[in-house]
Amino acid sequence: MEPIDRRSFMKSVAGAAVLVAADSARTKAYEGSPVFLSTWVHGKPANERAAEVFKAGGNLLDAVEKGINVAENDPNVTSVGYGGLPNAQGVVELDAAIIDGTRHRAGAVCSLREIKNPISVARLVLEKTQHTTLAGEGALRFALQMGFRPEQLLTPESLKKWLDWKANPQRKTFWLNPADNHDTLGMVATDGKGHVVSGCSTSGLAWKIPGRVGDSPLIGCGVYADDNVGAASATGNGDLMSNYCTSISIVHYMARGASPQDACTELLEHMVKTDPDNRTGDVCVIAINNRGEIGAAAMKKSYRLKYALWRDGESQLLESVALY
Repeated sequence: MEPIDRRSFMKSVAGAAVLVAADSARTKAYEGSPVFLSTWVHGKPANERAAEVFKAGGNLLDAVEKGINVAENDPNVTSVGYGGLPNAQGVVELDAAIIDGTRHRAGAVCSLREIKNPISVARLVLEKTQHTTLAGEGALRFALQMGFRPEQLLTPESLKKWLDWKANPQRKTFWLNPADNHDTLGMVATDGKGHVVSGCSTSGLAWKIPGRVGDSPLIGCGVYADDNVGAASATGNGDLMSNYCTSISIVHYMARGASPQDACTELLEHMVKTDPDNRTGDVCVIAINNRGEIGAAAMKKSYRLKYALWRDGESQLLESVALY
């Protein structure tokens, strides 16, 4: 199937409705006003909390961290934090990263167990150490040293899902095939004065091989931010997207003059150009520039991104364009 031509897409009633609403949201600059952009439906309450924190005097890192905490603390969000679906051994392993576009300082944690707020641990890696990434037992020991309390991250519902998966002789495993039960919470934001931050938190692919790390906590892959340009984040098949350093690639496209929307599209088109099979991949990306313009795109219609946008006091859920 050929890529969707924008002009042809606009001729359809549905296409026109999507693009007119989305173009208005994406292309208008909001210098002077904060903007929060997040992946998926659970990004809406996250954005709203982030806006509250910022309005109350918190800085942009505070806002992104506390916003992402909302999804991490929600047991109904089974791909982030508490209640996240576990690995193949029934253990919840969490990944997160946050990056400050001013200082180009980042913090990340990988395969963190027993701590439901990995984005907050990542923030402390950024603020309290000279490192960027801590993993596994070391990340847990650091979190405990910082005052976090270990707790059971499986809920009764997520435990039941794992037991059902384990009992199924035809269950999918990552030794063979990818599963289709994953998303994250990625958030990009600007303070309206040119400062940008990107953050991401996830429990990773359900039933993953223990120790697997996707794109979310990898700086330049799941998150990237540069005050001179903008910020980006990604969601979907992190094993695929890590190979393309999606977030830093999008920011670099914007640095060369692309709008956030065009930068998102260009990245996905590049992925397909290098390997046509990637057009079937679960890939979604979001971006914001330092003027508050935004972009969002999905690789395919069957995995189209619903994303959340907060600005000017208005909280919205929108749907991204899909290339294939």
